[in-house]
Formats: sequence, C-alpha cells, structure tokens
Amino acid sequence: MDRYLVFGHPVRHSKSPFIHTLFARQTQQELEYGLAEPAVDEFAQALRTFFDQGGKGCNVTVPFKEQAFTLVDRLSPRAKRAGAVNTIKLTDDGVLLGDNTDGAGLVADLKSHGVTLADSRILLLGAGGAARGALAPLLAELPSELVIANRTHTKAQQLAAEFHDLGHVTAQTYEQLAGPFDLVINSTSASLQGELPPLAPALIHTDIAIYDMMYGASDTAFVGWAKQQGARQTMDGLGMLVEQAAEAFTVWRGIRPGTKQVLRELKRNLGVI
Repeated sequence: MDRYLVFGHPVRHSKSPFIHTLFARQTQQELEYGLAEPAVDEFAQALRTFFDQGGKGCNVTVPFKEQAFTLVDRLSPRAKRAGAVNTIKLTDDGVLLGDNTDGAGLVADLKSHGVTLADSRILLLGAGGAARGALAPLLAELPSELVIANRTHTKAQQLAAEFHDLGHVTAQTYEQLAGPFDLVINSTSASLQGELPPLAPALIHTDIAIYDMMYGASDTAFVGWAKQQGARQTMDGLGMLVEQAAEAFTVWRGIRPGTKQVLRELKRNLGVI
C-alpha cells in the first residue's frame, strides 16, 4: 500500500486525510494517507525517515513549506517561483521533487465560481508565503493589473518587483488604494484571529468578487465584513483546499480526481451544509 502524509505543526485539524481518502476511493487508487506533526526543528529528519521507510509522497503545510523548499532534490517551476514547497513526490528514479499546488488550487476554485480573471483588476492583500504562491498562477490568467497591498509596504514592493516580468504588478499602501477592483483576494491570516485587513469600505461594491484564503464552518471575518459592505459574491478558501489537494494527487498518481463531490462531502463534514 502506497503511503502519503501531510507534515505540519500543528496538523491534527487537517482535512487532507479526509480529502485524499475520498480522492483515492473515487479514482480506485490504493493508498493510505496520514498525519505527521514533528517538532519544528525535527522536520528534516522526519521527512528523510518517511521516504527512507518507503513513503511515496507528502503534503507540507505551515510552518514547513519554506524548509521543504531547501530539502528536495529538484523543484518544479511553480515551486521555484513560489519559494515554497507544499507537495513532494518520490519519482521513479529516486528523486524528491518539490512542487507548489496552492496557486493552481486558488485559480481553479475561482474559475469554478465563475470569476473572470482575464482583463480583470485584482487586489491581493498580504505579501507573505500565501501571496507569493498565488502570484504566478494569477498572472498567467492575464489580468489587466494586479495590485499588492500589505501592512509593511516594502514587502509588497519587493514582491511586485520579483514578479513584474510576468505581468502588470504594482504595490500600493492601503491608503493609496483606489477602485474599482473586480476581485479582492485576502491572503493574510487575519481572519484566523477574527481580524480584518485595513481596507477602506468604499472599495467594496456590489459587483466585486471577494475571496478569503482562510475558511471555517461559518463566514470568515473578512467575508462577513465584505457582505456587510454589499458584496454579492463572496468565497472562502475551502474550495482552494480541495483544488490544491486535487493538483497534488495528480502529481503523485497521474490521474486527476473530481472535486465537486469531495467539496460537498467536506462541507458536510465541517457542518457548513
């Protein structure tokens, strides 16, 4: 039986085993998928041990994505761009391949909600690892402009400069932001603390699409706030979680699972529906 894991700290809350078990059942793949929560300074050893003992692949989540980037033998182009690895595969020739499926998962989920990315004006809130992973896949969809806003403006500027070769990317302070935007993506973790990024309510209009990469059994703080400002289309990151997992499953098994039914089952499991 092929073995897969998700590494994180903490990771007991992870829905990845639930998702990948459903993917395996759907595609008739024989595998088992578990959790690993090594101490922060023991990740490298735990990763080596897993593959030495016959592991076939793993997912990597907070706080190990940047460390995983340095531990693999080879990087996919999107992992190089993201500067982080969330998916590792042991190839047939014994090479540990590091990939990043987060951005592809985000774009796939946005499209599943009917959000048009081409020629759109996108506002990306945050300049951390989640934003970095999203930038290249978003820019590949050819938006008219992608604006990065972050509390620390220099981080947004650095990120915009790093990705300027892929499209029209600019960095602005929250105070400089001027609409209209077609899509706002919150990549910050503020919603985990029930907090909001300092976004002016005037930037929210009825036809805007709002996306929070965080998720929960009820609306995140950002989604709830956007609804109060009149946004009609709001989305959280639960679909992104499933879509990036499907991308990882495809990397490992060479077969792409369907996501709609799995997302419905996950929502039911979380008590969302």
